Amino acid sequence: MYLNRLIDNELAKWQKSPAHKPVLLRGARQVGKSSSVRHLGESFDNYIEVNFEKRPELKRLFAEVHDVKELTARLGQLYNTSVVPGKTLLFLDEIQASEDALKSLWFFKEDYPELHVIAAGSLLEFTLKNTNAYGVGRIRSMFMYPLSFDEFLSANGHSSWLEARNSADADKPLFEALHNDLVQQFRSYLIVGGMPASVMAWVANHDYLQCAAEQDDILQSYYDDFSKYGTRVDTTLLRNTLQSAVLQVGKKFMYSKVEGECGSKAVKEALGMLCDAGLLKTVQCTAANGLPLGAETNPKFRKYIYLDSGLLLRMLDFGLGGAKELTQLVLAGSASDLVNKGSLAEMVAGWELVKYGNSHTQHDLYYWENISEGTTSEVDYVIAKDMKHLPIEVKSGTSGKMKSLALYMKKKGLTEAVRTSLENFGMITQVNGMERHIKIIPLYALSQI
Repeated sequence: MYLNRLIDNELAKWQKSPAHKPVLLRGARQVGKSSSVRHLGESFDNYIEVNFEKRPELKRLFAEVHDVKELTARLGQLYNTSVVPGKTLLFLDEIQASEDALKSLWFFKEDYPELHVIAAGSLLEFTLKNTNAYGVGRIRSMFMYPLSFDEFLSANGHSSWLEARNSADADKPLFEALHNDLVQQFRSYLIVGGMPASVMAWVANHDYLQCAAEQDDILQSYYDDFSKYGTRVDTTLLRNTLQSAVLQVGKKFMYSKVEGECGSKAVKEALGMLCDAGLLKTVQCTAANGLPLGAETNPKFRKYIYLDSGLLLRMLDFGLGGAKELTQLVLAGSASDLVNKGSLAEMVAGWELVKYGNSHTQHDLYYWENISEGTTSEVDYVIAKDMKHLPIEVKSGTSGKMKSLALYMKKKGLTEAVRTSLENFGMITQVNGMERHIKIIPLYALSQI
Protein backbone atom coordinates (compact mmCIF):
# COMPACT_ATOMS: atom_id res chain seq x y z
CA MET A 1 0.00 0.00 0.00
CA TYR A 2 1.32 3.45 -0.89
CA LEU A 3 -0.02 6.53 0.87
CA ASN A 4 -0.11 9.56 -1.41
CA ARG A 5 1.85 12.42 0.13
CA LEU A 6 2.03 16.18 -0.34
CA ILE A 7 5.74 15.82 -1.14
CA ASP A 8 4.85 13.75 -4.23
CA ASN A 9 3.86 16.89 -6.17
CA GLU A 10 7.15 18.61 -5.31
CA LEU A 11 9.17 15.57 -6.35
CA ALA A 12 7.23 15.34 -9.62
CA LYS A 13 7.99 19.00 -10.38
CA TRP A 14 11.66 18.37 -9.61
CA GLN A 15 11.68 15.36 -11.96
CA LYS A 16 10.35 17.43 -14.85
CA SER A 17 12.53 20.46 -14.23
CA PRO A 18 15.41 20.85 -16.72
CA ALA A 19 17.62 22.26 -13.94
CA HIS A 20 17.33 19.76 -11.11
CA LYS A 21 19.80 19.91 -8.25
CA PRO A 22 20.32 16.74 -6.21
CA VAL A 23 17.59 16.54 -3.57
CA LEU A 24 18.26 15.96 0.12
CA LEU A 25 15.04 14.65 1.70
CA ARG A 26 15.06 15.50 5.41
CA GLY A 27 12.81 14.52 8.29
CA ALA A 28 12.45 12.29 11.34
CA ARG A 29 12.78 8.52 11.10
CA GLN A 30 9.82 6.60 9.66
CA VAL A 31 7.85 9.54 8.29
CA GLY A 32 7.84 7.97 4.81
CA LYS A 33 10.87 9.45 3.04
CA SER A 34 12.09 6.23 1.42
CA SER A 35 8.58 5.18 0.38
CA SER A 36 8.01 8.48 -1.40
CA VAL A 37 11.28 8.19 -3.31
CA ARG A 38 10.52 4.59 -4.33
CA HIS A 39 7.10 5.72 -5.51
CA LEU A 40 8.77 8.39 -7.63
CA GLY A 41 11.18 5.75 -8.93
CA GLU A 42 8.26 3.93 -10.56
CA SER A 43 7.94 6.79 -13.05
CA PHE A 44 11.55 6.33 -14.23
CA ASP A 45 12.71 3.66 -16.66
CA ASN A 46 15.55 2.70 -14.33
CA TYR A 47 15.93 2.92 -10.56
CA ILE A 48 18.95 2.29 -8.32
CA GLU A 49 18.67 2.35 -4.53
CA VAL A 50 21.86 2.40 -2.47
CA ASN A 51 21.25 1.89 1.25
CA PHE A 52 24.42 2.54 3.25
CA GLU A 53 23.13 0.82 6.38
CA LYS A 54 22.16 -2.37 4.54
CA ARG A 55 25.32 -2.34 2.41
CA PRO A 56 28.01 -0.54 4.42
CA GLU A 57 30.73 -1.89 2.11
CA LEU A 58 29.59 0.63 -0.51
CA LYS A 59 30.89 3.47 1.65
CA ARG A 60 34.36 2.51 0.50
CA LEU A 61 33.35 2.93 -3.15
CA PHE A 62 32.24 6.52 -2.51
CA ALA A 63 35.42 7.19 -0.55
CA GLU A 64 37.70 5.97 -3.34
CA VAL A 65 35.90 7.09 -6.52
CA HIS A 66 35.34 10.83 -6.81
CA ASP A 67 34.42 10.97 -10.49
CA VAL A 68 30.62 10.72 -10.22
CA LYS A 69 30.20 9.43 -13.77
CA GLU A 70 32.61 6.60 -13.05
CA LEU A 71 30.92 6.09 -9.70
CA THR A 72 27.45 5.71 -11.21
CA ALA A 73 28.81 3.45 -13.95
CA ARG A 74 30.10 1.09 -11.26
CA LEU A 75 26.80 1.29 -9.38
CA GLY A 76 24.93 0.45 -12.58
CA GLN A 77 27.12 -2.57 -13.08
CA LEU A 78 26.75 -3.60 -9.45
CA TYR A 79 22.94 -3.34 -9.54
CA ASN A 80 22.67 -4.59 -13.14
CA THR A 81 20.79 -1.44 -14.10
CA SER A 82 21.45 1.03 -16.91
CA VAL A 83 22.33 4.58 -15.87
CA VAL A 84 20.74 6.87 -18.45
CA PRO A 85 20.43 10.59 -17.68
CA GLY A 86 16.77 11.61 -17.65
CA LYS A 87 15.60 8.01 -17.38
CA THR A 88 17.40 6.78 -14.25
CA LEU A 89 16.77 7.77 -10.63
CA LEU A 90 19.64 7.22 -8.21
CA PHE A 91 18.51 7.05 -4.57
CA LEU A 92 21.16 7.23 -1.83
CA ASP A 93 19.34 6.13 1.33
CA GLU A 94 20.65 6.38 4.90
CA ILE A 95 23.28 8.74 3.52
CA GLN A 96 24.21 9.93 7.00
CA ALA A 97 26.26 6.71 7.27
CA SER A 98 28.66 7.94 4.57
CA GLU A 99 30.10 11.44 4.70
CA ASP A 100 31.78 10.80 1.35
CA ALA A 101 28.43 10.03 -0.24
CA LEU A 102 26.98 13.20 1.27
CA LYS A 103 29.81 15.28 -0.18
CA SER A 104 29.39 13.56 -3.56
CA LEU A 105 26.06 15.38 -4.01
CA TRP A 106 28.08 18.54 -4.71
CA PHE A 107 29.87 16.85 -7.59
CA PHE A 108 26.68 15.39 -9.01
CA LYS A 109 25.43 18.96 -9.44
CA GLU A 110 28.74 20.15 -10.95
CA ASP A 111 29.75 17.18 -13.10
CA TYR A 112 26.59 15.17 -13.80
CA PRO A 113 23.65 17.62 -13.50
CA GLU A 114 21.49 15.74 -16.01
CA LEU A 115 21.21 12.69 -13.70
CA HIS A 116 18.35 12.62 -11.16
CA VAL A 117 19.78 12.02 -7.66
CA ILE A 118 17.91 11.95 -4.35
CA ALA A 119 19.43 11.32 -0.91
CA ALA A 120 17.69 10.73 2.41
CA GLY A 121 18.62 9.54 5.86
CA SER A 122 17.78 9.23 9.52
CA LEU A 123 19.36 11.62 12.03
CA LEU A 124 20.69 13.51 9.03
CA GLU A 125 20.81 16.85 10.86
CA PHE A 126 23.58 15.59 13.15
CA THR A 127 25.72 14.62 10.16
CA LEU A 128 25.11 17.95 8.44
CA LYS A 129 26.24 19.85 11.53
CA ASN A 130 29.49 17.89 11.63
CA THR A 131 30.21 18.12 7.90
CA ASN A 132 32.35 21.06 6.83
CA ALA A 133 30.81 21.37 3.38
CA TYR A 134 28.31 19.20 1.56
CA GLY A 135 27.45 21.46 -1.36
CA VAL A 136 25.69 24.55 -0.07
CA GLY A 137 23.75 26.06 -2.96
CA ARG A 138 24.23 22.93 -5.04
CA ILE A 139 21.68 20.78 -3.22
CA ARG A 140 17.94 21.27 -2.80
CA SER A 141 16.55 20.30 0.61
CA MET A 142 12.98 19.10 1.00
CA PHE A 143 11.45 18.52 4.41
CA MET A 144 8.98 15.77 5.22
CA TYR A 145 6.76 15.11 8.24
CA PRO A 146 4.12 12.60 9.35
CA LEU A 147 0.87 12.67 7.37
CA SER A 148 -1.21 15.82 7.60
CA PHE A 149 -4.94 15.56 8.20
CA ASP A 150 -5.57 16.11 4.48
CA GLU A 151 -3.25 13.21 3.66
CA PHE A 152 -4.96 11.10 6.32
CA LEU A 153 -8.37 11.78 4.77
CA SER A 154 -7.09 10.82 1.32
CA ALA A 155 -5.56 7.62 2.68
CA ASN A 156 -8.98 6.72 4.06
CA GLY A 157 -10.69 7.25 0.71
CA HIS A 158 -12.29 10.62 1.48
CA SER A 159 -10.75 12.82 -1.20
CA SER A 160 -14.23 14.00 -2.24
CA TRP A 161 -14.73 15.35 1.29
CA LEU A 162 -11.62 17.47 0.82
CA GLU A 163 -13.06 18.96 -2.37
CA ALA A 164 -16.30 19.89 -0.59
CA ARG A 165 -14.43 21.27 2.42
CA ASN A 166 -12.13 23.39 0.26
CA SER A 167 -15.12 25.10 -1.33
CA ALA A 168 -16.57 26.05 2.08
CA ASP A 169 -16.03 29.35 3.90
CA ALA A 170 -17.73 31.67 6.38
CA ASP A 171 -20.41 32.62 3.87
CA LYS A 172 -20.94 29.03 2.76
CA PRO A 173 -20.26 26.65 5.66
CA LEU A 174 -20.40 22.88 5.28
CA PHE A 175 -23.72 21.14 5.67
CA GLU A 176 -23.92 19.73 9.17
CA ALA A 177 -23.68 16.02 8.31
CA LEU A 178 -20.37 16.41 6.46
CA HIS A 179 -19.04 18.72 9.17
CA ASN A 180 -19.81 16.05 11.79
CA ASP A 181 -18.15 13.36 9.67
CA LEU A 182 -14.99 15.48 9.36
CA VAL A 183 -14.95 16.07 13.12
CA GLN A 184 -15.12 12.32 13.69
CA GLN A 185 -12.30 11.74 11.21
CA PHE A 186 -10.23 14.35 13.01
CA ARG A 187 -10.80 12.53 16.30
CA SER A 188 -9.50 9.34 14.71
CA TYR A 189 -6.53 11.26 13.31
CA LEU A 190 -5.58 12.47 16.79
CA ILE A 191 -5.27 8.88 18.04
CA VAL A 192 -3.90 7.20 14.90
CA GLY A 193 -1.54 10.09 14.22
CA GLY A 194 0.29 10.59 10.97
CA MET A 195 3.09 8.03 11.08
CA PRO A 196 2.68 5.97 7.88
CA ALA A 197 2.88 2.58 9.62
CA SER A 198 0.09 3.55 12.03
CA VAL A 199 -2.06 5.05 9.27
CA MET A 200 -1.67 1.94 7.10
CA ALA A 201 -2.73 -0.23 10.04
CA TRP A 202 -5.79 1.97 10.52
CA VAL A 203 -6.74 1.94 6.83
CA ALA A 204 -6.40 -1.84 6.71
CA ASN A 205 -8.19 -2.76 9.94
CA HIS A 206 -9.68 0.29 11.70
CA ASP A 207 -8.29 -1.13 14.92
CA TYR A 208 -6.69 1.29 17.38
CA LEU A 209 -4.84 -1.57 19.08
CA GLN A 210 -3.00 -2.45 15.88
CA CYS A 211 -2.08 1.22 15.47
CA ALA A 212 -0.78 1.19 19.03
CA ALA A 213 1.45 -1.80 18.26
CA GLU A 214 2.99 0.08 15.32
CA GLN A 215 3.43 3.16 17.49
CA ASP A 216 5.22 1.11 20.16
CA ASP A 217 7.72 -0.10 17.56
CA ILE A 218 8.35 3.46 16.39
CA LEU A 219 8.82 4.78 19.92
CA GLN A 220 11.31 2.02 20.69
CA SER A 221 13.27 2.82 17.54
CA TYR A 222 13.45 6.47 18.62
CA TYR A 223 14.82 5.46 22.02
CA ASP A 224 17.30 3.13 20.34
CA ASP A 225 18.52 6.05 18.24
CA PHE A 226 19.60 8.05 21.30
CA SER A 227 22.98 6.32 21.33
CA LYS A 228 23.56 7.57 17.77
CA TYR A 229 23.15 11.26 18.63
CA GLY A 230 26.81 11.66 19.54
CA THR A 231 29.71 10.09 21.34
CA ARG A 232 29.09 11.81 24.66
CA VAL A 233 25.30 11.74 24.90
CA ASP A 234 23.57 10.87 28.17
CA THR A 235 20.74 8.68 26.90
CA THR A 236 18.94 8.81 30.26
CA LEU A 237 18.92 12.60 30.09
CA LEU A 238 17.52 12.46 26.55
CA ARG A 239 14.74 10.10 27.62
CA ASN A 240 13.86 12.21 30.67
CA THR A 241 13.92 15.43 28.66
CA LEU A 242 11.70 13.98 25.94
CA GLN A 243 9.19 12.66 28.45
CA SER A 244 9.14 16.01 30.25
CA ALA A 245 8.58 17.82 26.95
CA VAL A 246 5.63 15.52 26.23
CA LEU A 247 4.11 16.30 29.62
CA GLN A 248 4.66 20.03 29.08
CA VAL A 249 3.27 20.23 25.53
CA GLY A 250 1.48 23.54 25.05
CA LYS A 251 3.10 25.13 28.08
CA LYS A 252 6.23 27.17 28.62
CA PHE A 253 8.96 24.61 29.07
CA MET A 254 10.41 24.46 32.59
CA TYR A 255 13.87 22.90 32.89
CA SER A 256 13.27 22.13 36.56
CA LYS A 257 10.58 19.59 35.65
CA VAL A 258 13.06 17.27 33.94
CA GLU A 259 13.66 14.26 36.16
CA GLY A 260 17.15 13.80 37.55
CA GLU A 261 19.81 16.13 38.88
CA CYS A 262 20.86 17.98 35.76
CA GLY A 263 21.40 21.64 35.05
CA SER A 264 19.47 23.74 32.57
CA LYS A 265 22.49 23.80 30.23
CA ALA A 266 22.46 20.00 29.88
CA VAL A 267 18.69 19.97 29.37
CA LYS A 268 18.98 22.71 26.76
CA GLU A 269 21.54 20.63 24.84
CA ALA A 270 19.25 17.60 25.05
CA LEU A 271 16.33 19.65 23.73
CA GLY A 272 18.48 20.79 20.82
CA MET A 273 19.35 17.21 19.96
CA LEU A 274 15.73 16.10 20.13
CA CYS A 275 14.81 18.95 17.78
CA ASP A 276 17.61 17.94 15.40
CA ALA A 277 16.25 14.39 15.41
CA GLY A 278 12.84 15.78 14.45
CA LEU A 279 11.06 14.54 17.58
CA LEU A 280 10.41 18.03 18.97
CA LYS A 281 9.81 21.43 17.43
CA THR A 282 10.31 24.75 19.17
CA VAL A 283 7.53 27.31 19.41
CA GLN A 284 9.24 30.62 20.18
CA CYS A 285 7.74 33.54 22.05
CA THR A 286 7.76 36.67 19.87
CA ALA A 287 7.01 40.29 20.68
CA ALA A 288 5.46 40.47 17.19
CA ASN A 289 6.07 44.18 16.73
CA GLY A 290 7.11 43.69 13.11
CA LEU A 291 8.38 41.28 10.52
CA PRO A 292 10.19 38.94 10.56
CA LEU A 293 8.63 37.47 13.68
CA GLY A 294 11.95 35.86 14.61
CA ALA A 295 13.61 39.24 15.10
CA GLU A 296 12.06 39.74 18.54
CA THR A 297 12.01 36.39 20.30
CA ASN A 298 12.55 35.80 23.99
CA PRO A 299 14.79 32.74 24.52
CA LYS A 300 13.55 32.40 28.11
CA PHE A 301 10.02 31.62 26.93
CA ARG A 302 9.69 28.58 24.71
CA LYS A 303 7.26 25.77 24.13
CA TYR A 304 7.95 22.43 22.48
CA ILE A 305 5.52 20.34 20.46
CA TYR A 306 6.01 16.62 19.91
CA LEU A 307 6.24 15.07 16.45
CA ASP A 308 2.92 13.22 16.35
CA SER A 309 -0.33 13.12 18.32
CA GLY A 310 -0.68 9.34 18.09
CA LEU A 311 2.84 8.80 19.41
CA LEU A 312 2.27 11.35 22.15
CA LEU A 313 -0.86 9.57 23.39
CA ARG A 314 0.99 6.26 23.23
CA MET A 315 3.89 7.68 25.25
CA LEU A 316 1.49 8.95 27.89
CA ASP A 317 -0.23 5.59 28.08
CA PHE A 318 2.89 3.47 27.80
CA GLY A 319 5.24 5.09 30.26
CA LEU A 320 3.88 8.26 31.79
CA GLY A 321 0.28 7.55 32.68
CA GLY A 322 -2.56 9.99 32.16
CA ALA A 323 -3.58 8.99 28.65
CA LYS A 324 -6.83 7.25 29.57
CA GLU A 325 -8.78 10.44 30.31
CA LEU A 326 -7.35 12.25 27.28
CA THR A 327 -8.09 9.33 24.96
CA GLN A 328 -11.67 9.17 26.27
CA LEU A 329 -11.95 12.91 25.61
CA VAL A 330 -10.73 12.44 22.03
CA LEU A 331 -13.14 9.60 21.31
CA ALA A 332 -16.28 10.68 23.12
CA GLY A 333 -15.86 14.16 24.64
CA SER A 334 -17.69 17.21 23.38
CA ALA A 335 -16.01 19.20 20.63
CA SER A 336 -15.49 22.21 22.91
CA ASP A 337 -13.97 20.09 25.68
CA LEU A 338 -11.63 18.36 23.25
CA VAL A 339 -10.18 21.70 22.14
CA ASN A 340 -10.23 23.57 25.43
CA LYS A 341 -8.97 20.85 27.79
CA GLY A 342 -5.37 19.89 27.33
CA SER A 343 -2.97 20.96 24.61
CA LEU A 344 -3.33 18.14 22.08
CA ALA A 345 -5.37 20.19 19.60
CA GLU A 346 -2.97 23.12 19.94
CA MET A 347 -0.02 20.85 19.20
CA VAL A 348 -1.69 19.33 16.13
CA ALA A 349 -2.65 22.80 14.87
CA GLY A 350 1.00 23.86 15.01
CA TRP A 351 2.15 20.87 13.01
CA GLU A 352 -0.64 21.36 10.46
CA LEU A 353 0.64 24.90 9.83
CA VAL A 354 4.12 23.48 9.24
CA LYS A 355 3.04 20.58 7.01
CA TYR A 356 1.11 22.76 4.57
CA GLY A 357 3.98 25.21 4.18
CA ASN A 358 6.70 25.28 1.54
CA SER A 359 8.51 21.92 1.67
CA HIS A 360 11.82 23.54 0.70
CA THR A 361 12.35 25.26 4.04
CA GLN A 362 12.00 24.55 7.74
CA HIS A 363 9.19 26.68 9.11
CA ASP A 364 9.53 28.30 12.53
CA LEU A 365 6.55 28.56 14.86
CA TYR A 366 5.81 31.52 17.14
CA TYR A 367 3.35 32.39 19.87
CA TRP A 368 2.70 35.64 21.72
CA GLU A 369 2.48 36.27 25.44
CA ASN A 370 1.75 39.53 27.24
CA ILE A 371 4.94 39.33 29.29
CA SER A 372 5.27 43.04 29.97
CA GLU A 373 2.18 43.25 32.16
CA GLY A 374 2.71 39.98 33.99
CA THR A 375 -0.61 38.54 32.90
CA THR A 376 -1.45 35.18 31.41
CA SER A 377 -2.66 36.57 28.08
CA GLU A 378 -1.40 34.33 25.30
CA VAL A 379 -2.08 33.74 21.60
CA ASP A 380 -1.32 30.18 20.49
CA TYR A 381 0.30 30.97 17.13
CA VAL A 382 1.30 34.04 15.15
CA ILE A 383 2.25 33.66 11.50
CA ALA A 384 3.23 36.07 8.73
CA LYS A 385 0.70 36.27 5.91
CA ASP A 386 0.42 38.90 3.19
CA MET A 387 3.19 40.92 4.88
CA LYS A 388 1.17 41.20 8.10
CA HIS A 389 0.74 39.31 11.36
CA LEU A 390 -2.02 36.76 11.49
CA PRO A 391 -2.83 35.59 15.05
CA ILE A 392 -4.30 32.10 15.34
CA GLU A 393 -6.13 31.00 18.47
CA VAL A 394 -7.00 27.35 19.08
CA LYS A 395 -10.32 27.72 20.85
CA SER A 396 -13.93 26.75 21.03
CA GLY A 397 -16.70 28.91 22.40
CA THR A 398 -18.10 32.38 21.87
CA SER A 399 -16.33 35.63 21.07
CA GLY A 400 -16.60 36.71 24.70
CA LYS A 401 -14.06 34.04 25.64
CA MET A 402 -11.28 35.35 23.41
CA LYS A 403 -9.73 37.86 25.80
CA SER A 404 -6.13 37.11 24.85
CA LEU A 405 -6.82 37.34 21.12
CA ALA A 406 -8.78 40.57 21.58
CA LEU A 407 -5.94 42.09 23.63
CA TYR A 408 -3.35 41.10 21.04
CA MET A 409 -5.37 42.57 18.18
CA LYS A 410 -5.88 45.81 20.10
CA LYS A 411 -2.18 46.13 20.97
CA LYS A 412 -1.04 45.43 17.41
CA GLY A 413 -3.79 47.38 15.67
CA LEU A 414 -5.07 44.32 13.80
CA THR A 415 -8.56 43.66 12.53
CA GLU A 416 -8.05 40.15 11.10
CA ALA A 417 -7.40 36.89 12.92
CA VAL A 418 -8.25 33.19 12.90
CA ARG A 419 -9.93 31.07 15.51
CA THR A 420 -9.54 27.37 14.81
CA SER A 421 -11.74 24.87 16.57
CA LEU A 422 -14.11 22.02 15.85
CA GLU A 423 -16.86 24.45 14.94
CA ASN A 424 -18.10 24.84 11.40
CA PHE A 425 -16.82 27.68 9.20
CA GLY A 426 -17.93 31.12 10.35
CA MET A 427 -16.97 34.74 10.99
CA ILE A 428 -16.90 36.91 14.11
CA THR A 429 -17.37 40.59 13.26
CA GLN A 430 -17.56 42.13 16.73
CA VAL A 431 -15.32 41.61 19.78
CA ASN A 432 -15.85 43.72 22.89
CA GLY A 433 -17.78 46.25 20.83
CA MET A 434 -14.98 46.65 18.28
CA GLU A 435 -15.20 45.74 14.60
CA ARG A 436 -13.12 42.64 13.84
CA HIS A 437 -12.86 40.02 11.12
CA ILE A 438 -12.05 36.77 12.90
CA LYS A 439 -12.43 33.77 10.64
CA ILE A 440 -13.54 30.54 12.25
CA ILE A 441 -11.65 27.77 10.45
CA PRO A 442 -12.17 24.20 11.65
CA LEU A 443 -9.12 22.27 12.80
CA TYR A 444 -9.78 19.87 9.95
CA ALA A 445 -9.35 22.73 7.42
CA LEU A 446 -6.11 24.43 8.45
CA SER A 447 -4.64 23.80 5.00
CA GLN A 448 -6.88 26.68 3.85
CA ILE A 449 -4.65 29.14 5.74
